[in-house]
Parts: sequence; C-alpha cells; structure tokens
Amino acid sequence: MANRLTAGLAAFFRTESAGAVVLLAATALALLWANLSPDSYNAVIHTEFGLVAGSAELEMSLQHWINDAVMMLFFFLVTLEVKKDVVLGELRSWKRAALPIVGAVAGLVVPALIFVAITRGTPEVGAWGVVISTDTAFVVGILAAFGSRIPAQLRVFILALAVVDDIGALAVIAFFYTEDINLLWLGIAAALAAVTWFVQRMQAWRGLVYAILGVFLWFAVLQSGVHATIAGVILGLLLPVFPPKHQLVDEAEDLTASFRRSPNAERGMSAAEGILRSVSINDRFQLSLRRVVSLVIVPVFALVNAGVLITSESLSHAFGSALTWGVIAGLVVGKFVGIFGATMLGRRLHIGELSEALRARHIASGALLTGIGFTISLFIVDLAITDPVAQSDARIGILTGSALAALLGVVSLQLTARYDRKHAPARVQLNRPIDPSRDHIFGPADARNSLTVYGSFGGLDDANTEEILDQVIDHYEGDLAFVFRHIRPTADGAPEQTGEALEAVASQQKKLFWPMRHELNEISEDRSLDNRELLRASVNVGANLNRVEDDLRRDVHVSRVDEDFLDAENMGLHSGPVLFVNGLLYDGDMEPNAIIADIDATSAAEPDVSARPDHTLTSDCAVQIGQAPRATAGGRQ
Repeated sequence: MANRLTAGLAAFFRTESAGAVVLLAATALALLWANLSPDSYNAVIHTEFGLVAGSAELEMSLQHWINDAVMMLFFFLVTLEVKKDVVLGELRSWKRAALPIVGAVAGLVVPALIFVAITRGTPEVGAWGVVISTDTAFVVGILAAFGSRIPAQLRVFILALAVVDDIGALAVIAFFYTEDINLLWLGIAAALAAVTWFVQRMQAWRGLVYAILGVFLWFAVLQSGVHATIAGVILGLLLPVFPPKHQLVDEAEDLTASFRRSPNAERGMSAAEGILRSVSINDRFQLSLRRVVSLVIVPVFALVNAGVLITSESLSHAFGSALTWGVIAGLVVGKFVGIFGATMLGRRLHIGELSEALRARHIASGALLTGIGFTISLFIVDLAITDPVAQSDARIGILTGSALAALLGVVSLQLTARYDRKHAPARVQLNRPIDPSRDHIFGPADARNSLTVYGSFGGLDDANTEEILDQVIDHYEGDLAFVFRHIRPTADGAPEQTGEALEAVASQQKKLFWPMRHELNEISEDRSLDNRELLRASVNVGANLNRVEDDLRRDVHVSRVDEDFLDAENMGLHSGPVLFVNGLLYDGDMEPNAIIADIDATSAAEPDVSARPDHTLTSDCAVQIGQAPRATAGGRQ
C-alpha cells in the first residue's frame, strides 16, 4: 500500500498540473496562517538573518531573501525557456509566432491602460506592472487537467504567448521598478557578465562554473540597486542553447561503448562527461531546475507573499479602493480583451495563422485563463507599492482577479470541450486537410480518393503495413493520393530526428522523400535506426550530406514535424501506423480488401485535396513506394 502511494505521488509530481496544485496549496496555507495567527506569520517572514565575512555583512528578512535571492532561480529558468523558444522553438518562425506575439503584446498594454485609467490620480497609478503578467504555472496546470478534451495546439499557442508575456514582465521589472543605481557595482556586474560570455564562448560545459559566476553576478546586481533577480535574466540570456551536436553525440556513443566493454570508474566518468558535453547547458539547467522551481521555489514565494489579512474592514477598504478594482479589471478584462481581440484581428489581417484545430472559442477560453496573474503580480506589488494598506488592497485584487479569471476560463473551457464533443463527426476526421503545397503525396494530387497514414519507423507492424499499403495503391492504379505524415515515435522506436531527416532530404528534392522513406523502412527491419543510419540513408538516396547534417544541427524542420505530431495528438493518436481513408479515421481490419472496401464506400465526388493537377507528383514519384533508386557512389548532388 505504501509503495503504491509513493509511486502515485511520484507520478503526480511529474505531471504539468502538479506545480499549479502545490502553488494553490501554498497560497491557501499562507492565507490560513496569516488570518489564524497573523503575529507568528509576520514574525517568521520578517525574521532577519544574513551572512557575515569580517567587517562586511549582508542581512535581509526571510521574505526579502526569498524575493531577492531565491526568486533569481525562477527568473533564470524563465529566461532559459524564453531564449530556447526564440532560438529553436515557436518564436523562431514569424509565421508561427506572429499571432502569439501580437496577442501577448496587446495582453501587456491593454491591462496596463485599463489599470491607469481606473487608478488615475491615486499614488498607486505607477503600479500598472501588477496587471501585465500571466502565471504560466497555473494556466498550464489547468490546460493539462483538460487533457485531450481541448486541442493540443491551444497549449502550444498559450505557451508561445506566455514566453512573450514573460519577456515583457522582465523588461518592466528591469526598467521601471529599480532603485537608485550604483554605477561602480553596475560596472562590476557588467564585467562579470562579460566574463560569463567569454567562458561560454570557450565552450565551458560544467554547470558548476556558471553557478559560481551566477552567485557573484547576483551579489553585484543586488549592490548596484537594480533588482537582484535581474541577475537571473542576464545569466539566462548569456548561456548557450543548441540542439544536440551529432559529432559530440557520436563521441558520447563511442565512450559509452568503451565503458560497456570495460566498465571502470575512469571510462564511466568519460562517458558521462561525453553525454553532458553533447547537450547544451541551457537544456541541462532547465531539466535540473524545472521541478525545483515549480514545486518548491514558487510555492515558497507564495507562502511568504500571499498571506493577506482578510477581515471585514480590509475587504471593505479593498473593494472601496480604485487600486483593487484596477487590478481586477486589468487582469480579468484587460488580458482577455487584449489577447483575444489582437489575435482575432491579426488573423483577419493575415499577420499570422492559427492551427487548423483552433477556433475563436478556443482562443477566447485561453485568453480568459491568462488573467491569472499570480506570481509576478505579487512580486511587483512589493516593488511598486510601499504603503502596507495599499499592498494589502493590491494583493486582495490579485487574489480576486486571478480566482475570477480561473473560474471564467475553466467554465469556458468546459463549455468549449462539450461543444466540440457534441459537434464531433461520427468518425474522426483529419483536422488538417491534405495540402499538396505542404504534404508529401505519392500519386496524383487530384485523385478522387485519398489514403493518409500517420506513421513512424521501427515499430513491429511497420513492415507488414508497408506490404498492405503497396497492395492498396496497386489496386487503384493511379487513382489514389497516398499521403504520409509523422507521428511521434515510441520510446523503443526510431529517434525523433527521423522525421526531420526525411524533411531535410525532401527539402533538397521533393521526389527524394519516398526513396528516403523506403530506405528507413528497410534499415529498421534489420537493425535499430540511429543518427548515423539517418545520415547513411540520406547519402544512399542521393541527398547532399552536408546540407542534411546542417539542417539537423539547426533544427530547421522541427516545426514541420511537430505540426504533424500535434495534429496526431489532437486527434487522439499516440502510436502509428494509423490510416485515414478519404479524410476519415479507418478503424477496420489491417488487410488490403477491408481498406479497399472502405475507400470505395467513402469515395468522394471531389478529391480530398486543396489544389489541382499543377501540383501532381506522379512525375516526381514514378516509382512504387516499395522501390527506391540508389544513388551513385559518393551520394552527393
């Protein structure tokens, strides 16, 4: 029983919603403690302690140690995530990032304007930064609780938006809520930042080196008058981020093989170091800090900052205060109007595009949730407001506004999920129509029938499925558009970069996609696919190896593959191969006659594609998918 309970708790703490639950529990505990025993609560959070070295000492209250020192790790992690998203993720491509950026900027500006309009003429009008930020932990936790009932693309959209939101909040803290500047210490901080930049340029890979530099940088920034947590932002921006380098991965593989042949401490250390070198320090710090920040640091911050004394007098004063209503209106109304309005307007003006799976109702629900402005909102209260009574009013406004935004968002998501379920077709449909300008199509793109497979490589059923698909394609003799899309590979299947390698080869010549796919299937029947096999297959089909390696190194095609992954997840597909017959999910027997019968039964009067014969690929793909021409020696073109 105890083992099952321990395993259950361990599994829970690995979920995305765990951080939100722990944060909510810490907030509830802070409120109970502050109201049941306010004297002990205030005594604890205002306890002074510090460090002494000779005649020098650094002393702060517990609350300030957490807000000014421990929270540096929170801002450090946020910045690492922001940098990775800008360099390698959603914000790298303007087409994908445009609408989240537009929505996020409006979601920063509109709440601030509403707050200023309501609090104009009061001493707290300058505290507009309280209403600009979204608590990503709460929002992601709520979205995770809905699981597959809402499109997976909504989470991607909200996360991309949250990245820009975080950038805005960090900039506001740095430029608008700082104390008097000490130029000497600011110069020392700049020098330490330069040293950190030089160290990372020298390709130092040990985390301890950057941790030590981070401590000194934090102290210098603290003494400079700039808020000390900005040290985390500076350090996060300086650390390098890159996809795993294939040369280093191969070296790590060789070192691991050497350790397997002769296991001893020296070879074990070499193998471990080789693996660490192949992964960027950004990724490694994110992995080591994410749970600590979400399950410990942010809840502890809430514990020492959310303890508001709630009495009839404090509530009466708060809800009679323009400050409280400015916070509530900024969070609940401002975030929704700014994000939803700007996103829909940007879509109408073709500034960017939303996923096919997202509708206005999904964006509206997500926009309501972004009014949960908890962690950074409480953080800025301490920076922007000095009067204790006004701080209490602002905190009551934050708690009220965040709770109201959460309630409205959850209700809206529930209604949206119910609407989606009620209006779902009898059979699951492709949520992204076949598009010859995007999809890989074998056969005529204007064929009357279509067969789409979501597949990967290395699965037990792949070889048998290939034979079945060949027979179906042969049966229709050119009157079938066969489409291949990627599904996330299983843990024991091919590496995730397999899809990227396929796309890299196809980007050189679209007709090479099918020989490359055949080559990968052939390899996976005999042995495990790895990065070396991907490159060898690229050479065999005649692709330029240097270009393929460069594309994989820079993750050029990762967004294209991720689109297919998300589409599959949104349709409830988690492992392949999965077939769609004329745009409808096929759930019959995996044998040729059954598939052919379903194709005939669902045959459409119009083809299931969005373009016409000028995109036909028969001339480029004039080979059976079970055949693949070999390249000449050298494999270059």
